[in-house]
Amino acid sequence: MTTVSEETRTQVRFEDLGISQESLEAVRSVGYETPSPIQAAFIPVAVKGGDVIGQARTGTGKTAAFVLPVLERIDFASARPQAIVLVPTRELCEQVGQECRRLSTDRGCRTVVIVGGRPMREQIDALNRGVHVVIGTPGRVIDLIGRGILRLDGVKVVVLDEADRMLDIGFRPDIEKILRRCPTERQTFLLSATVPPPVERLAQRYMRNPDNIDLSSDGVTVDTIEQYYVTVDEDRKFGALVRILELERPNQVLVFTRTKRGSDKLYQRFAKRLSNVAMMHGDLQQNVRDRTLQKFREGKLRMLIATDVVGRGIDVSTVSHIINYDIPEYHDDYVHRVGRTGRMSSSEKGVAITLVTKEQGELLTAIEMRINKMLPEYDLSGYEAFRAGPARKHVEPERRVTHEIDFPEFSDLSVA
Repeated sequence: MTTVSEETRTQVRFEDLGISQESLEAVRSVGYETPSPIQAAFIPVAVKGGDVIGQARTGTGKTAAFVLPVLERIDFASARPQAIVLVPTRELCEQVGQECRRLSTDRGCRTVVIVGGRPMREQIDALNRGVHVVIGTPGRVIDLIGRGILRLDGVKVVVLDEADRMLDIGFRPDIEKILRRCPTERQTFLLSATVPPPVERLAQRYMRNPDNIDLSSDGVTVDTIEQYYVTVDEDRKFGALVRILELERPNQVLVFTRTKRGSDKLYQRFAKRLSNVAMMHGDLQQNVRDRTLQKFREGKLRMLIATDVVGRGIDVSTVSHIINYDIPEYHDDYVHRVGRTGRMSSSEKGVAITLVTKEQGELLTAIEMRINKMLPEYDLSGYEAFRAGPARKHVEPERRVTHEIDFPEFSDLSVA
C-alpha cells in the first residue's frame, strides 16, 4: 500500500481534484466551497481508477469523498447497477442515498436504498425499473441477490463504508459473498474511521494494491472536540448525567449506552419529565427510528439516547455534546461516538464527556492511548459524591450558558 501525505490536501480547490464539469456544478449547487481534507486527498486518487482506502474520523466528509468518484464512473445511459455501496446501518444508508441524489441531480442518476425494516416490494420495483447505484446493508443485499432480483455483473465500483463497524457487528460473511458476486475487474473503495487488523485482512484479500489515505493520525477527534472524563460509582451515574446537563446546557446532546436495555431504562427516567427526549436502538421499528432521527435533525429533540449500532447513522451538525453514559468496551467505538459532535459545519468545538467507574480505568487508558491524549477530569462541583478527588475547572462558565435549552430543573429527580 502507498500512503498519501497530508501535504496533498493543503490549499486545494474542487477544480484541482480531477472531477468533471458536471460534478463541479453539482458541488457548487449544494454549497460546498472547498474540499475537506479527506475529499482533497481521496478524490484525485480515486478518479484515476485504482482501489483506495480512506481512513478519517466521522464527520469529515467521507461520503462526498467516495460519491463523487463513483458518479464519474457511471454510464447513465445504461440503467443497471454499476456501483454498490455497503454500509452497516439503515440510517447511514439513507444518509449516503441523500448525498448521492444531491450530487447527481442534473445527471439522472437512479439510486435505490435497500435495507431491512422497509417494504421489500418497493425496493424490488425500483431495481426492476433500473438503477445505477445500489446502497444497502449487507443482509438485505444478500437477500435480494439470493432471490435473483439484484445482479451485480455490471458493477464497476464497490464501496465499503464504515468497514470497521460492519465487521464489528458480524457482516463479514455477507460482505465477502457480495464481493465474490462482483466482477473481478472492478474498483473498490474502503472507508473507515479506524483500520484494525480484521479490516486490513479484508482489504488484503479483496483489494488490489490500494492507495492508503490516512488522515487519522495525530490524535483522532482531538482538534475539534473538548474531551473529559468523570469518575463515578455505577449507582450514581444518573445523577452525574443530570448535573452535567445543568452545567453544560447543551444545544443538542447524544447520550450513548452500551446496551438496548440500558437505553430503555435511561429513557424512561428522563421521559417522565422531558418532552424533547427520545431513544434509538436496533429493536425499534424502522419507521420509529426514521421519525426520531428526522425530529432530531430538525431540532425538535434536544436529547437522544442511543446505542452504538445506530450511532453511525446520526449525522447532525447541531449536536454540541456527546455523553458516554457507558464507556465503550472498545476504544475504536469511542472514536466513532465522539465524532458525532464537532462536525464540519459547526462553528464551535464539540464536547465529549465519558462516565467511568473505578473498575473501568483500563478502558479509559486504552481510549487515551488510541487518541494519543490524556483526558482531563471534568468538574462536577456541587455534587461531591460523584467526584473521585480534587477536580479541576475545565469548563468556562460563559460557555456553559451559550445555548439556552428548555430542560427543566433536575433537582427533584432521584439520583440514587
